[in-house]
Amino acid sequence: MRDVEDLVKLYFRMGFTNKEILNLLAHHDRIVISIRTLKRLCKKLFLFRRKNQTDLEEIISFVEGELAGSGRLQGYRWLHLRAIRRGYVVSQEMMRMVIKMIDPEGVELRRARRLRRRQYSNRGPNALWHMDSYDKLKPYGIAINGCIDGFSRYVMWMEAYNTNSDPKVIADYFIATVARVGGCPERMRADPGTENSHVRDMQLFLRRNHSDHYASERSFVYGCSTANQRIESWWGILRKQAGQFWMDIFQTLRDDGHFSGDFLDKNLIQFCFLNLIQEELDEVVRTWNSHLIRPRRGQGTHRGRPILMFCMPQIYSSGEDKIKSVLPEEVAVCKEECTPKDQYPCDETIFELCALLIDENGWDAPVDAYHAAELYTLLRTEILENI
Repeated sequence: MRDVEDLVKLYFRMGFTNKEILNLLAHHDRIVISIRTLKRLCKKLFLFRRKNQTDLEEIISFVEGELAGSGRLQGYRWLHLRAIRRGYVVSQEMMRMVIKMIDPEGVELRRARRLRRRQYSNRGPNALWHMDSYDKLKPYGIAINGCIDGFSRYVMWMEAYNTNSDPKVIADYFIATVARVGGCPERMRADPGTENSHVRDMQLFLRRNHSDHYASERSFVYGCSTANQRIESWWGILRKQAGQFWMDIFQTLRDDGHFSGDFLDKNLIQFCFLNLIQEELDEVVRTWNSHLIRPRRGQGTHRGRPILMFCMPQIYSSGEDKIKSVLPEEVAVCKEECTPKDQYPCDETIFELCALLIDENGWDAPVDAYHAAELYTLLRTEILENI
């Protein structure tokens, strides 16, 4: 029973409804319980959606903390889901009112209308993965690469590193995901950049002996980056939820004369910020994968949560899992041609020098963007003064 309670608590904190929790337990965990039992467990675990509302001062404090960082770019539904994940009991309407009271200017800015995109349709999860790189932070030494499932909009991977141009590094993201989900997609889509060449070769290798219509050469699709609709749309989400915040931090460092774009500055950015940015990406992805997508007229989208649409397409009449099985030895062969992320976020010599300076001066490791910016300027000043 303890395992069931842990799962119920996890799924509740992810914002799922009672019906969705029952579906997850039955289809994903092979645990069948009644709605009455689920409600009893929620009561026992003090999991309430309306009762025992969290004190308003706590909600205000939470919102202020979020708005001090990348949360200032997020709407009330997104912050509401974050609050639920952290154990607060608050309604969407209360969250909307608190945000409007604290950040009226931000609310007005988020009212800007978005461009309509052409209709997109797909036949099920793993029918088409969209892969691309995000270069907005690249001038500062941070490169992001990601992949999203076309049907469910479930984010397959989202990685921040010091490069997104090494094909062996990108290939490692791909093959690690293939190993994790137990197969490769029916098709992959990416732009013609050389960084995607290894992924193409591996996809064709893994699909060479399949007999479906998209087997072998048809299993990989090249196209211009701007037309890679699903991942390009997600980059817009990322920029609003986190990317713009980091761009503003780095632009401030540049404007204040603390960033020149040379080798040292980029490596210091990587040393101070890379792990924080990856943690932020992970949080954005977790929130996105569990949020509720609402259909829009004329866009051919399905109503549902990405994680449920990806893991349990059978609950959606139009979805059928298209994953293609692969042999473990084939995955192992591909893995030999990959380069995993290095243990050091930046150049090893710079890393060791920074670690030494931090130890000598008694500086603390950064816990947020502002502490990271302070550490960056301290390290930069110390190094430049002693060159």
